[in-house]
Amino acid sequence: MTWFAVAAAVLAAYLVGSLSFAVIVSRGFGLADPRSYGSGNPGATNVLRSGHRGAAVLTLGLDALKGYLPVLAVLLLGPRVGLGEGTAALAGLAAFVGHLWPVFFRFQGGKGVATAAGALLALNPWLGAATLLTWIIIAAFFRYSSLASIVAALFAPFYELLIWGVTPALPAIAAMSLLLVWRHEGNLRKLFAGTESRLGAKAQPTGGPAVKHPPNRHPTRPHAQSHKHRKGH
Repeated sequence: MTWFAVAAAVLAAYLVGSLSFAVIVSRGFGLADPRSYGSGNPGATNVLRSGHRGAAVLTLGLDALKGYLPVLAVLLLGPRVGLGEGTAALAGLAAFVGHLWPVFFRFQGGKGVATAAGALLALNPWLGAATLLTWIIIAAFFRYSSLASIVAALFAPFYELLIWGVTPALPAIAAMSLLLVWRHEGNLRKLFAGTESRLGAKAQPTGGPAVKHPPNRHPTRPHAQSHKHRKGH
């Protein structure tokens, strides 16, 4: 029964995480698909590049909730069927993985920063707050969302280990951290190359076929010009 409950909790969390709110919210506001501009990442930071702050804030909140609610549900309801903190952490990891590879969106997901933050806040509010504060400090000083996310992700398991010790949640937290850093590999390259977009930068298309100018349907006829010229004389 316990293993069935664990599997059910993990699967449910993954399905919740697979809801790509960046795409859903953008469609609701009549905006372009966030996978078609800027970084191409379906997340709140890229939605912000569309210029619609309301859509970006709503995306951020919903992405965080889909990490927070599955963990909270296991923590509140799990003890009745023998589930504890370790399963709650697995649910958070499953929601995070769902965001990265969403089954409803052809497994083309985002980087999971907000979802991971939501999961951490539910698991341990103090750990979530410390990780979030780390993100805010790095983002405020350097204006790079990707750099702030990488640093915060690396610090999260160390905060857990140094302050609370080896807990049942630690392996899942470490796994989320490593996956998040791996998903930012392209951003790391851009940071080293000096081409990474700063927070608030305007959206740029991700690429596509070059726009061809329509052909001139009424080309100038040389003989007509010369005819007019002769008539003028």
